Amino acid sequence: MFKRADQGPGVLGNTASLSMEHAVAAGPLSARLASATHSLRRIDWIPDLGTEVGSLRWFRGLATCAALCFGALYVGPGIKPLYGAVPRVADNKAWQETRSLAVQPLALGSDSGRRMAPTPAAVFINNIPERPTLDLVATIGQGDGFARVLARAGVSDAEATRIAQMVSSVVNPADIPSGTAMPIVLGPRINTADARPVQSLDLRARFDMRLEFRRLGGELLLKKIPIAIDKSPLRIQGVVGDGLYRSARAAGAPPKAIEAYIKAIAPNINFDRDLTPDARFDIIVENERAETGEVRSGRLLYAGLQASERTYQLLEWTIDGRTEWYEASGVGQRRASFVMPVQSARISSGFGWRVHPILGYSKFHQGMDYAAVVGTPVYAVADGLVSFAGRHGGNGNYIRLNHSSILGTSYSHLSRIVVDPGSRVAQGQLIGYVGTTGFSTGPHLHFEVFKNGVPVNPAGVSFATTSLLSGGALDAFNARRRALLSIPVAGSR
Repeated sequence: MFKRADQGPGVLGNTASLSMEHAVAAGPLSARLASATHSLRRIDWIPDLGTEVGSLRWFRGLATCAALCFGALYVGPGIKPLYGAVPRVADNKAWQETRSLAVQPLALGSDSGRRMAPTPAAVFINNIPERPTLDLVATIGQGDGFARVLARAGVSDAEATRIAQMVSSVVNPADIPSGTAMPIVLGPRINTADARPVQSLDLRARFDMRLEFRRLGGELLLKKIPIAIDKSPLRIQGVVGDGLYRSARAAGAPPKAIEAYIKAIAPNINFDRDLTPDARFDIIVENERAETGEVRSGRLLYAGLQASERTYQLLEWTIDGRTEWYEASGVGQRRASFVMPVQSARISSGFGWRVHPILGYSKFHQGMDYAAVVGTPVYAVADGLVSFAGRHGGNGNYIRLNHSSILGTSYSHLSRIVVDPGSRVAQGQLIGYVGTTGFSTGPHLHFEVFKNGVPVNPAGVSFATTSLLSGGALDAFNARRRALLSIPVAGSR
């Protein structure tokens, strides 16, 4: 028995020492073999070729790597190609049969993906006869020319122009709505180089008119076929429920009519307070129904609402060239908001006290200045009467508008005036152009608002106009309203 510490530097080292001692005891030859073996074991045969490049140890490792590679290649099997059977080249018959079963026939007009190759019984002919007639449908595109549509369909230019002239005698071709389809039948050619002649053509030229072209005896004749139209207005009633728009659409009201209805009643009601679920709407719109089944809706004629224990009856009426919505009492409901006198202009000076740019001392500025280049259009902020238009001292070219017995506006330093005194102007109408006439340091518009003749801050004024029907106009208005209310509700006839 012995302790681990007695083994010396290591088990292997001790063993090697013992072996050498036994080899010396055995004889000199054995000692030399043992010494050589021990030396070989100390040699590193697989050094890292990435380190000590160029040293003896590195070249020894390189030689070892080369020897191993050579040995692997020497004893390895050879690489020889393996030859298979070569397919024979298909003849024309086999190629046609293969081609008929491939995907290629899809590009040749096949419907099923299979196309049988011709058999020996098939005889190729040089002159293939055309179809006697060709049926097609031409559609008028947006902004398209009528004759150009026919020319694209294969009609000759001369005949397309002739047909367009015949259509023009009934309706303006430009008024035919886009998307209109025209079934066309082209007949056989007289000469192979000529275009096919039109055999027949059908066209819905108007909602109440259909045109038929037929070729008889070599001449193309036009026949007008009127279509009966029922123009009875459409009346729709219902309960607001979960929402006005959704309920009106479910009742059958057209989307455009609902939008116009909401705009008509908006100035009169509070949507959050008055449009309760039990409120009832009453809508009357223009409606045309053709005997062929087509339906076309027009403008809104009447807007009624029963909400919050009050009934609203609004009717569109035109007076003095202006169309407005009026209540049953004849009071107009149009509200005109403030329109900027100069579009996209910068306010260079506001209303109130300021240092005058020319006089150099503080002076009350009675309006607003809009800085703009000379020639910028100036518009009327609301409907009114031109009380003055011309030269006005330090104001230069000057316009004064009276919008009511209380409110008025003025426009100064204009380069040009385009309205006459005593004329009436509409809101947003062009009245002049920006300039720098009069007492001015640069091109701008000096805009003032008067209330009872006293200048007020334009930023605090809201323009609203209301008209009232009276006399014969009110009688005609009420007669029209009673006639519309006598229309039965859709579905109750």
